[in-house]
Amino acid sequence: MNKLNQIVIEGNVVRTPLVKETARGTKVCTMPIAVDRLYRDREGNSIKEVGFYDVEAWGDQFGSMIEKHGVKGRGVRVVGRLKQDRWKTADGRSASKIFIVAEHVDFKPLFTQRQGGDSREGASASADEELQAEINNLEEAAAGIRAEAEEQAVF
Repeated sequence: MNKLNQIVIEGNVVRTPLVKETARGTKVCTMPIAVDRLYRDREGNSIKEVGFYDVEAWGDQFGSMIEKHGVKGRGVRVVGRLKQDRWKTADGRSASKIFIVAEHVDFKPLFTQRQGGDSREGASASADEELQAEINNLEEAAAGIRAEAEEQAVF
């Protein structure tokens, strides 16, 4: 029986996503996100804790969608799984990195500033519908992409 490995996380894109290609030609897009956690300590002071996480999106369509819509500062909700890469450093020490492999990404609406004013308006409904349609199409292709990514994974 497989063990449960699933994560749902919300945050903001830290910088422009980086797109690379594997030796086999599969596109992988890495999008760093920041996640805030607010809490109060024993004295009642508000504490803000920020965590930074790398999110990988595999496949040409999924990676392109992340690259296109993953604008710095934009809010995202990522559903995926945790993965750990392990390697030996040049001096022989063991090293590892844990990251999130995205299976689904929702982008929060972009806000634009109106000319001559401070009020903000949400992204147009048609842009949101276009993005949702693109996400739905990508979800259908995700099963094959995940299988391909698993074949290429280095353990």
